[in-house]
Amino acid sequence: MTLPNLLRSAPAPGASPRRDRRSYKRVDLRLTGRFLTSDSDDRELLTSNVSCDGAFILSSTPPNSGQQIVCYFDELGRVVAEVIRMTPGGFAVRFQTSHLKRDKLADRLTWLVNKDILGLDEERAAPRFSATGQACVILSDGTQLQCRLTDISLTGAAFEALGTPPYVGDRVHTGNLPAEVVRVAGKSFAVRYLRGAEAAAS
Repeated sequence: MTLPNLLRSAPAPGASPRRDRRSYKRVDLRLTGRFLTSDSDDRELLTSNVSCDGAFILSSTPPNSGQQIVCYFDELGRVVAEVIRMTPGGFAVRFQTSHLKRDKLADRLTWLVNKDILGLDEERAAPRFSATGQACVILSDGTQLQCRLTDISLTGAAFEALGTPPYVGDRVHTGNLPAEVVRVAGKSFAVRYLRGAEAAAS
């Protein structure tokens, strides 16, 4: 299903595409996660609004203005950001991402905004079947994560991690198959298998 893209604004006629940092629409969306400061201080986060270019984060212990932080959003994965504005209730950040990463964020945010309104489920290219048993998922740094397999299909699988789960967007290996983490909820996470050029780049 193709979703309407609510997160990109069309530039004014004759305007430069880089003219306005706020050219990406922000939407009211509560996303949980955590952020890591340059001094390795790990704090929880909750967004008030977000776009594919930045977010406003509610926090009683914000970092310093101008500081670079690393955000780990439960629904978006890892995003590097710069703190650009402070308020009594939190702080605003601008994401430091490539154009490709920004497009992926826009697609994911569009899905999150619309899924409850339209009653959508996560799209799956093949039926999944319940499964049980122990599994070992190899993380991008080579670490072995012991898991319990919960369901599997021709295009992906779901696991319950016995340790700290990976983040959305992380590349992993399940057995001999390269995969990308597409969903994380608590200790549970799901992956889609990578094929062709995507697998070669992993």
